[in-house]
Amino acid sequence: MTGGIGAGKSTVVEAFARRGAVSFSADAAVHALYYDAVVVDEVRARWGEAVIDAEGAVDRSAIAGIVFTDEAERLWLEGLLHPRVGVAWLAFVEEQATRPEPPEFVVAEVPLLFEAGLEDRYDAVVTITAPLVTRIERAEARGSGRTLSAERAAAQMGESEKVERADFDYANTGSHDELDAFAGHVLDELRARD
Repeated sequence: MTGGIGAGKSTVVEAFARRGAVSFSADAAVHALYYDAVVVDEVRARWGEAVIDAEGAVDRSAIAGIVFTDEAERLWLEGLLHPRVGVAWLAFVEEQATRPEPPEFVVAEVPLLFEAGLEDRYDAVVTITAPLVTRIERAEARGSGRTLSAERAAAQMGESEKVERADFDYANTGSHDELDAFAGHVLDELRARD
C-alpha cells in the first residue's frame, strides 16, 4: 500500500487488520534504523553531530529539514535506508510464513513504493489518496509543520500517477464504513485471483 503524506494509509491498514491481515510499516522500519549504529555513523559522517539526538540516534526532524529541501541529499538517504528496509521486509515476510498459522494477507505500508521502484515486489498495489489540503492538515495534526508537510508532499510522486499505476485505489474522504467496505472488496478481489 502506498499514498502521500497524510493520505490515511495507517487508517486503511487498520481496516485490513480488522479482516486478519498483518502489516509491515516501512516508516516504522526507517525509524528503527535511525537507532542502528551503522546508519547513525553514516548519517553523522554526512551531516555532522547536529543531526544526532541526545540518545545517539538520528534526529528525524533535523534531517527532514535537509532531505526535503535538497533532492541529492534525499536520494543519498534513501540509498542508505531503502536496502535495509528491504531486508527488514523480507525478514518480516519470512517470520509470518513460518508461523503455525500464517496470515492470509500481509500488507506492506510503503509511502515511497513507486518512487523506489518496488511495485513489482508485491502481488498487488493499493494507492490511498486524499486532497492535498486534507493531507497537510492530517500531517500537521501528527506534529509536522505546514511547510515541512508541503515539502514532503512535493518530494513524492503525484497522486494521479500513483492511482494510474495501482491495482486498487481509494480516495480517503468518506466514512469509516466506506473505508471498511473498500478493504473488504480488495481482499475479496485478491482471493478471487488465486
